[in-house]
Amino acid sequence: MKKLLFLLMAFFSIPIYSQTETAVKSFNKEEIAVNSLINGSLYSPLKQNRKTNLVILIAGSGPTDRDGNQKGLANNSLKYVSEELAKNDIAVFSYDKRIIAQMKSGTVNEATLTFNDFITDARSVLLFFKNKKKYNKIVIAGHSEGSLIGMIAANEKADAFISLAGAGRTIDAVLVEQITKQAPFLKEETQKNLDILKSGKTFELKNPMLASIFRESIQPYMISWIQYNPQIEIAKLQMPVLIVNGTKDLQVAISEAELLKKAKPEGELVLIENMNHIFKKISGDDTENMKSYSNPDVPIATKLTSTITTFVKSL
Repeated sequence: MKKLLFLLMAFFSIPIYSQTETAVKSFNKEEIAVNSLINGSLYSPLKQNRKTNLVILIAGSGPTDRDGNQKGLANNSLKYVSEELAKNDIAVFSYDKRIIAQMKSGTVNEATLTFNDFITDARSVLLFFKNKKKYNKIVIAGHSEGSLIGMIAANEKADAFISLAGAGRTIDAVLVEQITKQAPFLKEETQKNLDILKSGKTFELKNPMLASIFRESIQPYMISWIQYNPQIEIAKLQMPVLIVNGTKDLQVAISEAELLKKAKPEGELVLIENMNHIFKKISGDDTENMKSYSNPDVPIATKLTSTITTFVKSL
C-alpha cells in the first residue's frame, strides 16, 4: 500500500555545467518567460546556428517544475536531459507547469484547473518559439502525463514528437490497473468513480483512501483528462515520432509504449534497459527505484540522451 500511495502522489501531488560539475562551460542557459504563467530555462549549444533544432520538454503530472522536481521529490531528471542535449548541440526549453507560478503568487485554485489548460500552455510555448524563426526544427517531448499533452499540442505546427514514458491508454484504464495490482480491494470502487467521471459528472467522495485521485477539487481535472485517448491522438500526428520507455518504470509499463507504437506503426520505439520513470538507471530492486525519485545524485541513463540526440539530428 505504501508503494501505491507513492505512485499516486507522483501522479497528483501539488554559467552551467553538466550532470557532474566541471570547470568547463559546455552550453548557455537563460531564463525565458513565455507569459505570466509559463516560465522556463532555455539551454543553448555554444555553437548555435540556423541548423540548430529545439526540443520543448513538457513535465509530467503534479506540481512539477522545469527540472522535473516536486516538493520533497527532487531528482533533476528534466534538468539533466536538458543539459546533456545542449552539450550535443540541441537547444532545449524546459518550463515550469503553470501551477508553479500560481503557487508562488498564491492564486492556485485546483477546482478550476483542467487538462486542457496544460495543452494551451504547450501550444503557447510552441508558437512562442515558432514565431522567433530561430530554429531549424522544433520538437515536442512530453514526459509521462506530458506525453499526452505534448502529442495533442504537437499536432499544431511541431516538426516531430517524442513520448517519454507516456501511457498508451486513457488515464482511467491506467489507474484501475495500478490500483488492482496494489490494492485490489479498491478496484470496484475506483472503477465506479471513474465511470461517473467519464460521464462528465462529479460525485461526493466517501473513501479517504482514494482522496489523492478523487478529491472533489480534482474531479473536474480528471473529467477533462479522461476524455483523451493517447492511441487516437498519436495516430493523428503527421510527423516523425519517437516512443521511449524504460524497463524499470514503476508507473508506466513498456506495454504502454507498445500500444503507442501499434497506434503509430511508423513511429520509432526504443525500450531502454534498467531505466525507470524519471530516466534514472536502476540496477537494484523497487526500493532503490523509489529512492531515486528524491535523489538528484543518481545519473540518468546515457542511452536516453543518445537516442533523443540521434532522432532530433536526423530530422
